Amino acid sequence: MAMNSQGRPSRPVHGVDPGAYPDTFSGSRGLDQAEPLLFERGELNNTGVDLPELKGTPSRLGTFERDANMGMPGLSEPEAMRHYVRLSRKNYAIDLGLYPLGSCTMKHNPRLNEKMARLPGFIDVHPLQPESTVQGALEVMGELAHWLITLTNTKAVALSPKAGAHGELCGMLAIRAALDAKGQTHRRRVLVPESAHGTNPATAAQCGFICDEIPADDTGRVDLAALEAKLGDDVAGIMLTNPNTCGLFERDIIKIADLIHKSGGYFYCDGANFNAIMGRVRPGDLGIDAMHINLHKTFSTPHGGGGPGAGPTVFSEALAPFAPVPYVIQEGETWRLVEQEADAEGEPFGRMVAFHGQMGMFTRALTYMLSHGSDGLRQAAEDAVLNANYILARLKSVMTPAFDGTCMHEALFDDRFLKDTGVTTLDFAKAMIDEGYHPMTMYFPLVVHGAMLIEPTETESKSGLDRFCDTLIGLAEAAKGGDKDRFLAAPIHAPTKRLDETRAARTPVLRWTPEAAE
Repeated sequence: MAMNSQGRPSRPVHGVDPGAYPDTFSGSRGLDQAEPLLFERGELNNTGVDLPELKGTPSRLGTFERDANMGMPGLSEPEAMRHYVRLSRKNYAIDLGLYPLGSCTMKHNPRLNEKMARLPGFIDVHPLQPESTVQGALEVMGELAHWLITLTNTKAVALSPKAGAHGELCGMLAIRAALDAKGQTHRRRVLVPESAHGTNPATAAQCGFICDEIPADDTGRVDLAALEAKLGDDVAGIMLTNPNTCGLFERDIIKIADLIHKSGGYFYCDGANFNAIMGRVRPGDLGIDAMHINLHKTFSTPHGGGGPGAGPTVFSEALAPFAPVPYVIQEGETWRLVEQEADAEGEPFGRMVAFHGQMGMFTRALTYMLSHGSDGLRQAAEDAVLNANYILARLKSVMTPAFDGTCMHEALFDDRFLKDTGVTTLDFAKAMIDEGYHPMTMYFPLVVHGAMLIEPTETESKSGLDRFCDTLIGLAEAAKGGDKDRFLAAPIHAPTKRLDETRAARTPVLRWTPEAAE
């Protein structure tokens, strides 16, 4: 896939004062409390809890009995509590403000869903319990599977993939199994648009396919002529995201599906952006054969930091026989898991994980679906698109949209508006931190120079969007007005100033030692 060859500085700029907190005796700044490391606060010889030594009770630890201080600092309970509360105040959160970070949909999720996921019988379910004791959990999974199939107009779904990339792997393994079952082992070339998520070509390669890149046209969508020129009897299929990574709907998707099917391949659709079209478009109607759905993005889970996640994969009639085990079925009033390939219908390609999936994800997603209803899910998608286009309309006079026209759920800008200002995308993002906002996605997708990808989600109000847009308009005008030092010094007001990010990534200090403290 195309790589971004654009260099971007990550080190602090010499000669520019990064700013500092006003001189205070405590190091704190108003309600922003200075907070050192636990090791710097506590003492290794103290403990916050004093317990008498056990008398007359022999140790059963044998050679594993501790013979030295474990090296943890001793703090009282209030000190420990304050430490973690103060640290939490240094985090940005969706409960603090708008989260413009695209691609992960950091949005407000109804607390009702959290309450349902914590019900006894869901939160404490164990994967080795007898099926008779988890009928409610299995029914939740079965009903969730039903609605995922209904929303996408497909024939089967695998709930077991743990995240988007895992769902991609599931879909591509099913495609390979289908090709092998037909004796078409020569089909090992997968077409991947240049704006695809980086996991797409990685997944295809993991499955033994060769990736062949498809360029985009001037509108940011798949170049149909280039796609047709790539077709041949060795094509296994295509991996296409719709809406794509540039926040645009692939208008020729039905034609693309027809071309791929006519050439004998399968259509894998990356469903990371399903939240922009749910209730409005059924991907099965567009000709897709497999698509993963990020439950943690579209159907409610606090997401970030690597999890939790779930990436169920839906399959067309052509690929449904190759869906993996386990899966849930209903027999009369009883629900059960089909665990073994020998007991399954069709020709499942195997099993992806030891156990089925993440119960909390399933419960949250189904609660989200049932509480919204079909009209509510449709409105959520419509509001996500409306909010993104509102941001695009408000900012396009001072920032530069990467492509003409409207967008879907995310607005994409490039760095042309910063030309000759001495300010880069990274500098602009750092200045947003001083304004109280987490930066948007930067430098992605790679096909757009200095990309700034803003995804407001459906949960933001107009007043919240206006406040955010007013801030970015002010920053853009400041950059064009020559206030370069403001950006090169940023962030000034954050607890940690601008770092040498390259050095921090390559030589991280992950463990505290007395020598390091000195």
